[in-house]
Amino acid sequence: MARSPIWKSIAAELESEIARGLYRAGDKLPTEAELSSRFGVNRHTARRALADLAERDLVHSRRGAGVFVKATPLDYPIGERVRFSQNLRASGRLPEKRVLRIETRPADRAEAEALALDEGAEVIVYEGLSLAEAMPVAHFISCFPAARFAGLASTLSEVTSVTRALKANGIEDYTRARTRLTAEAATPTQALHLTMREGAPLLRAEGVNVDAEGQPIEYGLTWFAGDRVALTFSSDDVGPQEQTGPQTSSP
Repeated sequence: MARSPIWKSIAAELESEIARGLYRAGDKLPTEAELSSRFGVNRHTARRALADLAERDLVHSRRGAGVFVKATPLDYPIGERVRFSQNLRASGRLPEKRVLRIETRPADRAEAEALALDEGAEVIVYEGLSLAEAMPVAHFISCFPAARFAGLASTLSEVTSVTRALKANGIEDYTRARTRLTAEAATPTQALHLTMREGAPLLRAEGVNVDAEGQPIEYGLTWFAGDRVALTFSSDDVGPQEQTGPQTSSP
């Protein structure tokens, strides 16, 4: 009787360990070198075993980081008040923000229009990554009117949470006024930030948040990793003004 290729045995053993919970969703698997040492095979054989798991959608690789057990996409409910941290904690996952930059500069045309500012008026730009259990799930850029929020940049550098930073600067509550969702391919920079391959699918959300008086306070762009986030809607979230396309808001 012909023997099964050794890579199949290795793949089967790793699959069994995943099924038994020895490696959970989001966990990193041993490297090719570690698997080679463990099973007494060359790295090509170990690589073929990992490739088999990937072909069967059990794992995925992140460039420069390794091979990870594939996680169930995060359900991200869409509503008038969408809060990234609250959504993650409700699902039992630990939220985190990683700041890439905070700066004050003149607004471009799109930012000025969204925030009802004169073109060239200054905005505070907050760029970062939203993570769930240390895995990047979204890249975001948010802009705020600098004239209204003189202390916001300093607050964001300390607390990272937009909701908490706005509250510290006089905004007790805010709501989603409008959002627009489109599909894009990850650029090289986005792929690096989100530890995914260049050209992988992203969901791009463009949104405006307003205060209790309806004044725009935040214009945001968010790129969600397409295989890590599932945007969910209820019938209450879709009204006549939203019939032009699917709607969402940034984390």
